[in-house]
Amino acid sequence: MTSLMSTRVDETVIATTYEGVRALAVRPSVRQTISQTMVMAWRAVKKMQRNFEQLFDVTIQPLLFTAMFAGIFGGAISGDVQSYLPIIITGLIGQTVVTACVATGVQLREDMDKGVFDRFKSLPIARIAPLAGPMVADMLRYLIASLLTFGTGFAMGYRPGGGVLGVIGAIVLAVFAGWSLAWIFAWFGTVGRSAQGVQGISLMVMFPLTFLSNAFVPTETMPGWLRAFADVNPVSHVITAIRDLANDGAVTAEVGWAILGLLAVVAIFAPLAVRSYSRKM
Repeated sequence: MTSLMSTRVDETVIATTYEGVRALAVRPSVRQTISQTMVMAWRAVKKMQRNFEQLFDVTIQPLLFTAMFAGIFGGAISGDVQSYLPIIITGLIGQTVVTACVATGVQLREDMDKGVFDRFKSLPIARIAPLAGPMVADMLRYLIASLLTFGTGFAMGYRPGGGVLGVIGAIVLAVFAGWSLAWIFAWFGTVGRSAQGVQGISLMVMFPLTFLSNAFVPTETMPGWLRAFADVNPVSHVITAIRDLANDGAVTAEVGWAILGLLAVVAIFAPLAVRSYSRKM
């Protein structure tokens, strides 16, 4: 009797396991993938609520950088701070969202090191969901950074010529740029061996992209070789598009090129990140 019961239990376990494996092998639909991604995004938002220091780079940094760089470079570049604000405010928005992207890869690597993703691999979910979810949540961070930068600029006397619609368009583009460029750093997070290593690699990429751009000074003032790099820098195109929207309220060709370039970044680095992540699993 005992042997018969044991056999039935074993058969039940085998059947359950087999059904579980079959469920895991089924490819989630687009609707399920979006739903699972949003669940992971909600998880990331809850982590932000419990670890408020994760928001320091998008709350304190915009305030400090706006006041500091406007005061330091305003007189030297534009003659006075007020004339420099249309350049520095829009430039800092692009610079801040790229800087905030670094945290995406670092936090991803930390979660992988802690074994959190070992649990995700046993769930019948889309492989992209654990990656895309936190990045969707990070869009809230980019929104906060953009709003605070514009708010600090308003307090200092900045008055965007594009009006409300231009500012909204600039913020939307900045948030989309942050989400798109974050795929680069998410890929770093999946290939790096430690969170410290991912941070080091990310900073080596982030600093040239942000400081060797038109964020702080016009590229016309740079040496020829440096201007050539700054002009093709994708961050420069994003910042120029943000300036066109916020300062002029114009949807120029730069806006289209910026969006096209960001879509290309997603098309290249999203598959790389998912592929590397799946191998790690």
